[in-house]
Amino acid sequence: MSTQESSPACCHAEGLAASAEGMERELARERTLLRRRLLVAAVLTALVLLSSLPPMLGGGPLPFLPGWFTSPWTQLILTTPVLFWCGRDFFSGAVAAFRQHSADMNTLVAAGTGIAWLTSLVATLAPQVLIAEGLPADVYYETAAVILTLVLLGRLLEARARGQTSEAIRRLLQLQPPTARVLRDGQLIELPVALVVVGDQVQVRPGERIPVDGEVIEGSSWVEESMLTGEPTPVAKAAGDPVIGASMNRSGSFRFRVSRVGGDTVLAQIVDLVRQAQSSRTQVQRLADQVVGWFVPVVIALAIAAFVGWFLISGNPVLAMLFLVSVLVIACPCALGLATPTSIMVASGKGAENGLIFRSAEALETAGKLRTVVIDKTGTLTRGQPQVTDFERLPGGVLSAPTLFAFTAAVESRSEHPLAEAIVTYARQSLGDADLPGVDRFEAVAGRGVQGVIGGHELRIGTPRWLQELGLDTAPLAPLVERLEAAACSVAAVVVDGRMEACFGISDPLKPTAAAAVAALGRLGLEVVMLSGDARRTAEVVAAQVGIARVIAEVHPADKAAVIRQLQEQGEGPVAMVGDGLNDAPALAQAEVGIAMGTGTDVAIAASDITLISGHLAGVPAAIELSRAAMANIRQNLIFAFGYNVAGIPIAAGLLFPFSGWLLSPMMAGAAMAFSSVSVVSNALRLRRFRPTPLPVAAA
Repeated sequence: MSTQESSPACCHAEGLAASAEGMERELARERTLLRRRLLVAAVLTALVLLSSLPPMLGGGPLPFLPGWFTSPWTQLILTTPVLFWCGRDFFSGAVAAFRQHSADMNTLVAAGTGIAWLTSLVATLAPQVLIAEGLPADVYYETAAVILTLVLLGRLLEARARGQTSEAIRRLLQLQPPTARVLRDGQLIELPVALVVVGDQVQVRPGERIPVDGEVIEGSSWVEESMLTGEPTPVAKAAGDPVIGASMNRSGSFRFRVSRVGGDTVLAQIVDLVRQAQSSRTQVQRLADQVVGWFVPVVIALAIAAFVGWFLISGNPVLAMLFLVSVLVIACPCALGLATPTSIMVASGKGAENGLIFRSAEALETAGKLRTVVIDKTGTLTRGQPQVTDFERLPGGVLSAPTLFAFTAAVESRSEHPLAEAIVTYARQSLGDADLPGVDRFEAVAGRGVQGVIGGHELRIGTPRWLQELGLDTAPLAPLVERLEAAACSVAAVVVDGRMEACFGISDPLKPTAAAAVAALGRLGLEVVMLSGDARRTAEVVAAQVGIARVIAEVHPADKAAVIRQLQEQGEGPVAMVGDGLNDAPALAQAEVGIAMGTGTDVAIAASDITLISGHLAGVPAAIELSRAAMANIRQNLIFAFGYNVAGIPIAAGLLFPFSGWLLSPMMAGAAMAFSSVSVVSNALRLRRFRPTPLPVAAA
């Protein structure tokens, strides 16, 4: 059985490592090939430039250069491998696009350098023909070589940028230790992590990384989870607390029971989500792709028009060819292809380093446009660990305290609601290990309470509002409800056979970062709304404690998505929903951006667009700050990418030539185009310096 259970985990763990290694090898192979081609191209281009010095300097021979070296045939021999070996990907890409009846960036590079090379080839093979027609037999091999070398430099910068943006994933994968100390047959043995299965007991010593996810069963320690959650402060761990694989055990020794392995671990899910986000596309990027789709044919048409126009004006095909090549090269939107994906990859990796996992690039884009943030109360603003703070017997109650606690614990133990768990824990303190009676006809009424039958007695435990809807007299509860709700307590009344027996007051402490996070959202210009199923007065007290002015209370779990939809229909969108529970999943899916606490349920995380691994609300303003920084960076990149094209195309087409005699040479056009790519990549990498605004943490 153990072997069968371990197979999927083993396969996924090995697959995850293999995938990471494969990605690294592929990126390294690409960079190595590009460096080799760039080196060869740079050396040959330098020789071509040296060979072309005499005509550049007026045509006279240079004493330090032999005549054969400055021959067009020498330049042809040196330039041809630059184009058709170093730059062969551009030509194969252009051919592939042509076969699909389209044009792309490769088309412009291949056409510009190819035309310069072909024109030079004609001048080399048949110079007499051109001279006889009164045309100069000039060659432009250096132009084609320089352009290809500069474009290759841009490609290498792009490949290096991809390697740098995947650094977060590499560092995450490297965090998981290769082995684990597992208790098998009463002995601790060292096993590869891939062989660890759910249910195993693993021992962790001080200074070691935790191999997989689990729950502490013995011992205590302080664990640093900053690489996964972004939280710098170590977290205390004791029996019953969860631990995350790849986090660092700082002090103390403990043993934990494995709960997740392989692809189910938090680490594996983070890596998968980051990869998914980095490979997805934003609306801005899709728009840029559409622009490139029509931009390239338009540029080709402009280049042809420049050639025809200048040939008709000057009668000089060589001059007209220079304008054609310059337009094709300066307009090459290589930088446009880098503008969006480079920033998205850097931002996604940076988010992972800060415990912010974006499911897609579109989520990263939309987060910065949010206008309204709806926050669920329980488990999001609060710790999600409610405790009974008040217990009152009501007049008219007849059951003894042990019987009342036994009945209450028996019914509530069938429920999965956090308030039910708090009541069971409180009742168990009086009952000890006594067995609970059986419950018949149990039913959980969502957002209301629970009911069942024990020994012929009908029990209902729930909100005063629900009991009132059932036609019961809740007047005896009124003073208690008023006092408890004023203290931000939820109220659960116990009714046996239609008779009020008791009342529980249950409070859920606020998270330390709740108030500071709400204030930060306000400073970012967002409207914050608290959503709760609690009574209005209780919800308003909690909202006031964290600084939220707008409260939507007494909402049934099934109606949360409808509340989000209503806000969207009222024009308050884009709307974000922040939650952690199973009943938050529909609302998370309905919102433009669903933000789930990493400490919440798997269903909520699966339905969300952003996951806060730490479970702290401070991640919400941090995610919005990162989104805005990324989108501002993309807009800057697009300006860099389009700025050179928009400003350069008219000059390359000869706009200034009739007035000043000045033209933008193809080499200068190539340099400008390459510099735009350098500008875009350098600007995108600035996002690596992003740091979310630190927030004060309230005392626990």
